[in-house]
Amino acid sequence: MRWCTYYVNSSLLIFSLCGCSSFAPKDDNLFAQAPLSPEVSDAIPQSCIGTTQVPVELVGQFEAVDDEALLHLALGEPTKGKLCQGQVYLSKDRSHITIYRAWNSTNPNSAMGQWWAFNQPVGKVSRYRADYEICYEWSPLDTLTRCTLRPGTKVVIGTGQSAECSEHLTYPISAEPQMYIVDASTVVSDCTTYDSEFSWN
Repeated sequence: MRWCTYYVNSSLLIFSLCGCSSFAPKDDNLFAQAPLSPEVSDAIPQSCIGTTQVPVELVGQFEAVDDEALLHLALGEPTKGKLCQGQVYLSKDRSHITIYRAWNSTNPNSAMGQWWAFNQPVGKVSRYRADYEICYEWSPLDTLTRCTLRPGTKVVIGTGQSAECSEHLTYPISAEPQMYIVDASTVVSDCTTYDSEFSWN
């Protein structure tokens, strides 16, 4: 059983289900965006696109909460990456939320990083990098981890800030929703890791 993601340029990478390993960490209503304080609002450029609402398929799994300190950790300045806009949410009791993180296998410490996606990566790596503002210098994105977010976890959901990778490449702001998590290793479970493989077309 295999699924395809991407490869730099015109090829694809395939994440194989063979030889997967697992992490063992430590132990219906659509929610409107909660109003932000003037300080936080001023930090969010008006050019942000997309929404900070929970993705439709996860309505009922989160509730909006206030945590300005956590929100500020997730927001970034133009060309510096992180989030352009965001809202803090709490995963509800009995929630079951699957999240994904593509990372750098040569740096095992990056497996449980702060940035996660709601959808399994598909398509070209160049498109994925643009959607999530991930410079190649930051990660080759050759490994994928799928986990379940624990109930009662605070996260920031938002859309990406622009990121300047070099004088020749800057990713613009994005409407793709992503999630910021502090200390992910303590708030995820049932993790499975997939390795990438080349597939030339």
